[in-house]
Amino acid sequence: MNENTSPCITIRHLYKSYASGSERLAILQDLSLDVFPGESVAITGESGCGKSTLLNIMGSLDRADAGEVVVGPYELHRMKEQELYRYRSREVGFIFQFHYLLKDFTALENVMLPAFMAGESKRQALERARQLLVEVGLEQRMHHYPSQLSGGERQRVAVARSLINMPLLVLADEPTGNLDPRNSALVIELLFAITGKHNRTLVLVTHDQHIAARAHKRYVLREGALHPLSEVSV
Repeated sequence: MNENTSPCITIRHLYKSYASGSERLAILQDLSLDVFPGESVAITGESGCGKSTLLNIMGSLDRADAGEVVVGPYELHRMKEQELYRYRSREVGFIFQFHYLLKDFTALENVMLPAFMAGESKRQALERARQLLVEVGLEQRMHHYPSQLSGGERQRVAVARSLINMPLLVLADEPTGNLDPRNSALVIELLFAITGKHNRTLVLVTHDQHIAARAHKRYVLREGALHPLSEVSV
């Protein structure tokens, strides 16, 4: 991570609200953020404060009401839906609380599928998927189906899948929320290690302050804005 470079994520004056009966409930209000290449950022805050909404806007799964969101060369606030689909399929790796693996596909097939859908040859996609599954310690499990894997193993497959296209950005929304403490620790250790190894930018939403402390920077989302908690030099 080198903050002498330009940010890979720039958010300025972001607003987002939702209809609540006859009124609108403001979730994000004049929110701004810079994230630099290779940096890890953890966002904490109370349930319902807008953490997942912010992540979804960064990943183009949702749109802001106003403001600017720039990820690398992509000005998300100016892009049409077809352009946004290409952006999120190629440049964003998603990891959710639930793994969302396809039950009729093996671990290897689940990991390679996003690359194949993005236009890679099947051979190239499979080769990179195998490499990533080795990196997450599942070289002996890559031909197993999700039902044959433990919860921790399924989430490790999800981590590998998030990196298959070597995206600009990895977004993790409570990635250990369904795991026991042992598997949670293993998955988090792996997530920080593998994104660091490949120099990917990671934005992580979590309720766990111990997990948040692993990131380069920590913010709390409160009253619609981000407030820095600390910065750690690594």
